[in-house]
Amino acid sequence: MHSSALSQFDIAAILVVASALLGWFNHQFLKLPHVIGLTVMGALGAILLMVGNYFIPGITLDDWVAETLQQLNFTETLLQGMLSFLLFAGALHVDLDRLKVAWLPVLLLSTVGVVVSTLLVGGAMWAIGLMLDLPIVPIWYFVFGALIAPTDPVSVLGVLREEDVPLSLQSAVAGESLFNDGVGIVVFTILLGAAVTGADFSLGEGARLFAIEAGGGALVGLGIGWVGYRALASMDEYVLEVLITLAVVMGGYALCSNLHISGPLAMAVAGLLIGNQGVTYAMSDVTRDYVIKFWELVDEVLNSVLFLLIGLEIIAVVPGADDFAFGLVAIPVTLIARAIGIAVSTRTIPGAQLQEKGASRVLWWGGLRGGISIALALSLPPGETRELILAATFAAVLFSVLVQRATLGRLIAKLKEEHAPAVEPGVEATRH
Repeated sequence: MHSSALSQFDIAAILVVASALLGWFNHQFLKLPHVIGLTVMGALGAILLMVGNYFIPGITLDDWVAETLQQLNFTETLLQGMLSFLLFAGALHVDLDRLKVAWLPVLLLSTVGVVVSTLLVGGAMWAIGLMLDLPIVPIWYFVFGALIAPTDPVSVLGVLREEDVPLSLQSAVAGESLFNDGVGIVVFTILLGAAVTGADFSLGEGARLFAIEAGGGALVGLGIGWVGYRALASMDEYVLEVLITLAVVMGGYALCSNLHISGPLAMAVAGLLIGNQGVTYAMSDVTRDYVIKFWELVDEVLNSVLFLLIGLEIIAVVPGADDFAFGLVAIPVTLIARAIGIAVSTRTIPGAQLQEKGASRVLWWGGLRGGISIALALSLPPGETRELILAATFAAVLFSVLVQRATLGRLIAKLKEEHAPAVEPGVEATRH
């Protein structure tokens, strides 16, 4: 007998076809921004399936979808597959010269900002958990704080491409979004290890592990980026040069996974190196055109599938009263923690201040959460704690995608009107 289970190719085909059909429907009728439309339709589809199964128990499509998504393994698909391509594609378009100008605020936002947000969210949700009498061991609140703290580069860089972001904010927003997810994943991994083993969390040990994972990832990214750059500079054959960039991404990320260091940080560093030095000095005009367009297409296709998956994955959450309440309060808590994290990162050290009026508001409202947070939440061990954290994660992410992302353009336009002399619009969100 043949197994009824779908192959990985079957699942990929279903997701690509669904993304194409729903993307066409949204373009023709709903007219929503592409990723918002896919997220909305995915979420509505999951909810309708669950409601249909409740009223007509004979319908088991929701079970089939849930089993298919479980077979796909969203966490592994994103963190061990899609993320490497998305981060490299995003970093490829960031101007390193602009990033150097804002290096201090970017460094502080992607490190101090993540740690401050993790602590604030963890502490606030712990207090709320005590009020709701939730059966959660305290360290798990900080695990949630870590997974929800970083902004999602997939979401943020998408906004930068679509909105006329002020020139003075481009490097800060792009740089933070590229690096803070890697930092957030490292902090999450350290806290999760302590939570699962029940060992006492040591700040010194945490700092040591952080230095190894984050520093190692950055060094590997620099190394593979340099090797890729030298290979690109040694020839003028666009097909082979596109293949070399693929080898840098896939081989580099696999190497980091086996060395237990940060693959996301490695991809950010390698993408910056090849997107600046490689594009400028190692590629002909023809090769440059093919490489940039290839990675733009990869980015757009994977973005479409990712945001459809974010909507569909809501089928994994069946909220009870406690889950709903915990998820609802997670929205203002994460927003407030984000605001404080930005203030601490940009106003406490000389030279880290953002001079433009309204810059902090753009960073705050543009601090979108996305697939990375959901992937980390889905990776938690089964149990009541996981269900509560999942509910809070989905609430924060859906609010981020459906409300913050949808209104960010209006906020930017309003700031331009209010502070026209101080905040000049950039011609593009990226170099290329």
